[in-house]
Amino acid sequence: MTSELFQLEHLFTLLMLILLQAVLGFDNLLYISLESKKAPLEKQRSVRIKGIGIAIFLRILLLFSLVSLIKYFQKPFLSMDETFLKFDFNVHSLIVLFGGGFIMYTAIKEIWHMISHEQISDNDDEHTPKSAKAVITTIIIMNIVFSFDSILSAMALTNHIGNETIEFILMVIAIIISGFLMMFLADKISVFLQKNRLYEVLGLFILFIVGVMLLTEGGHIGELTILGEKIEPMPKTTFYFIIAILILVDLVQSKYQKRIIEAEKKEELKDNNNTNV
Repeated sequence: MTSELFQLEHLFTLLMLILLQAVLGFDNLLYISLESKKAPLEKQRSVRIKGIGIAIFLRILLLFSLVSLIKYFQKPFLSMDETFLKFDFNVHSLIVLFGGGFIMYTAIKEIWHMISHEQISDNDDEHTPKSAKAVITTIIIMNIVFSFDSILSAMALTNHIGNETIEFILMVIAIIISGFLMMFLADKISVFLQKNRLYEVLGLFILFIVGVMLLTEGGHIGELTILGEKIEPMPKTTFYFIIAILILVDLVQSKYQKRIIEAEKKEELKDNNNTNV
């Protein structure tokens, strides 16, 4: 079994699994970085480590459950067939829809908090009322939501091997490695956002797009049709293109804003010199 596990083909599959987990885990990583900021400042790093650590264990349990019970997750149990609304929901679709709705709600609530509060400080006590346990729980729940697609994609990627034991071991290794990478990168992103608070707005709008993507994906899985229009999932290429555009717009806007401020300062300095003369 050991020699078969470390065949070149299987090692290549493992590398692909890790890359897959990394790419599909970007939105999850962003959510963890933003959500952990709601915990007390001194506990934020611990919250990220504990949340991701427990989530890794639960991902492995979820993988085992999906391998054993996938037909039940995919079996529709809630249906409607009316002129204006049709759907055929299963457990998978409802979990993805719930995750998308919750993420959109979180992003909108945080954006509203930013524009409605008169004072902004580095240590906003009103903005971090959650306990560490509450934040960890939220991170774990949302990590499971994000896990569904990555695990199902991993199962499809390893399907060619033909040995269920090796397939399971490779997916577990990929989950563990990607989990540790997530711990490391979540810290880096959180520190960056802490030092560059203007990028929090960009992160929240990206999170909003993640919510939209999950809603369309859940609607597609549940065969949701509204007023005769079938809900189609947002392609990953479209998702990353939108993110690239948002980042580009933010960078251009920041640079342009700095030029305007510098021009205003020069104009103010010129007016002061003319007044003194």
